[in-house]
Amino acid sequence: MPDVTVAIIGSGFGGIGMAARLRRAGITDVVLLERAADLGGTWRDNSYPGAACDVPSHLYCFSFAPNPGWTRSFSAQPEIWAYLRRVAADEGITGQIRFGTEVTAARWDPAADVWHVETTSGALTARFLVTATGPLSDPLIPGIPGLGTFAGAVFHSAAWDHDYDLTGRNVAVIGTGASAIQFVPRIQPLVSRLTVFQRTPPWILPRRDRQVSRLEHWLFRHAPVTQRIARAGIYLGRETYALGFVKNPGIMRKAEVLALRHLHRQVGDPDLRTRLTPSYRMGCKRILISSDYYPALTQPNVSVVTDGITEITAKSVVTSDGTVYDADTLIFGTGFHVSDFPMAQRIFGPDGVSLAQRWSARPAQTAFRGTTTAGFPNLFVLTGPNTGLGHTSQVFMIEAQIRYVARALWHARRHGFERIEVRPASQAAYDREVQRKMRPTVWITGGCKSWYLDADGRNVSLWPDFTWVYAWQTRRFDPSNYDLARSARGVSDALAR
Repeated sequence: MPDVTVAIIGSGFGGIGMAARLRRAGITDVVLLERAADLGGTWRDNSYPGAACDVPSHLYCFSFAPNPGWTRSFSAQPEIWAYLRRVAADEGITGQIRFGTEVTAARWDPAADVWHVETTSGALTARFLVTATGPLSDPLIPGIPGLGTFAGAVFHSAAWDHDYDLTGRNVAVIGTGASAIQFVPRIQPLVSRLTVFQRTPPWILPRRDRQVSRLEHWLFRHAPVTQRIARAGIYLGRETYALGFVKNPGIMRKAEVLALRHLHRQVGDPDLRTRLTPSYRMGCKRILISSDYYPALTQPNVSVVTDGITEITAKSVVTSDGTVYDADTLIFGTGFHVSDFPMAQRIFGPDGVSLAQRWSARPAQTAFRGTTTAGFPNLFVLTGPNTGLGHTSQVFMIEAQIRYVARALWHARRHGFERIEVRPASQAAYDREVQRKMRPTVWITGGCKSWYLDADGRNVSLWPDFTWVYAWQTRRFDPSNYDLARSARGVSDALAR
């Protein structure tokens, strides 16, 4: 018998939600393997100044664990992290987490129908393996020539050095994505000089954030249906955004007008406005929301540089036009390893081929329902290929996936199956449909290069439809798309433990 029935890698939204769903289904022989000393995933690691969610609070939480106490319409990092800790405790998950346990390799044993999982805290076996590490777990720092020679402080926004005092520093910020537009306004008043290196200007809409009123708190606590109504309204409103993303990108022109009006209202310098104006269709890259980023860039101690970086020296950043920008601190806001999915390099199928190698074949990174891959039995990937979103809450997609996985395990429990493996033909047909839907989307037609796309220009990251379509497709486990196998030992007893 395996040591555990289900091993889950990661304890962010995916890991906690998966364990909670299994526990409610009566599957409690579960362990969560967490490399850090605390739970929370992205919302534990990204503690940089100003870190907050760009999805409304009532939608950025589990439907089975609403939070009537959100203090703002868009929650800050500490509040989301506290929410995850509370859910884990309330659902009885905290005690199932093995902290300081990083998975170094997971290998499928076809003779025993188990996963052999190697960790920094020892080895274990599991009947089923769920990866819930998410796409925002491994920071990406570009390999800029000379970076290793820089004499000052260097850190990524996802590994913020809170012990380092930025007061009076000459800071270079590389990257202008979702993290940078949040921390730049917070550090600008502290530093002596702030140089922001921008490769491509993002589309930015105003952040309509406000404090949740006492009346709302009272209603949400004493009449929970009001919060469900609020959540439904936010969900439906966000789903309309998909019309411009995946159905008719021309609709995004109307949103571009709002964004340009926001830019013109906050930036008076025409030269700076030109440098901050995108030249691609809105939505092709991630749309950002901020009401204080543009004003920060207009301050006298801030410069925006659009020339490419060619070199970093001990005390400066050098750009393609030969200009040398002095700096004593480098902060990277350059995102994460998304399309290359680092955990896939550590998961090996029965033939010894890693999931990363399988996904590097053509076509790359395909998974049935974004969750299962042929050649990797009893493996489920949360936030896998083509399950990301550009318009609404990722938690909604995570919940759809964890319901799907839980129903797959329930099916195995009911029928005594020890092995579940998606059929290659089903996976291929699913991928063809996903890529067919992808063709007219803004991510393909919008005229930009983004982290959504792989080296071949395929969007392997995002879901090309309404989220309710994905939820409908994953509403039940579909055994006809899988090869299911029993053994003499049976799995029912193990799942019942």
